[in-house]
Amino acid sequence: MTPQDADRPGPAGASRRSKITPEREREFFDAVLDQIRECGYDAVTMEGVAASTRCSKSTLYRQWRTKPRFVAAALRSNRQTRFARIDTGTLAGDLREAARCAGEWSPQDTTLLQALGHAVIQDRELARALREALVDPEITALEEILRRGVERGEVAAGNPALEYVPAQLFGVLRARPILDGRNADPEYLVRFVEAAVLPALGLP
Repeated sequence: MTPQDADRPGPAGASRRSKITPEREREFFDAVLDQIRECGYDAVTMEGVAASTRCSKSTLYRQWRTKPRFVAAALRSNRQTRFARIDTGTLAGDLREAARCAGEWSPQDTTLLQALGHAVIQDRELARALREALVDPEITALEEILRRGVERGEVAAGNPALEYVPAQLFGVLRARPILDGRNADPEYLVRFVEAAVLPALGLP
């Protein structure tokens, strides 16, 4: 059976969603996100993704109906919480590790954020999916890192800088490509944390 055969609709009344395997769905999602990174959101079409994955475009339309819904599903399927694995035993160590981690995945995620920039302003579902996939899980994990630091007595619970740590990290990830024409790599982000974030929290 060819990929095209597997994607064709079955008899009337059959479950349409069951005709696409998780592996095939992952292939569709990877294809659309890769094309957005390379070409920008507006240039990507359902027809183009269908051609690159060797399926009929009716398969994609039947499954997700519109491009924004398709992209939103792809984003949600890509949800990761990379900061959640960080626990060095100290707040300063956790924030340095978070900086290194963010620097490693920033090229892919920053490119995707930039490519989706205008589209997420226009489409609420797309904006919500982007936050659920790339932003909210990491902010929640950062807040947990900061909470542990407060519980260990490393920083006062009333320190006003605590509220702005996620904004600092995510802000520099977005800003450096604009200011310097380069992504924020691990070395740059660690230096930023040591120069701006740790002093604001009163950490060495």
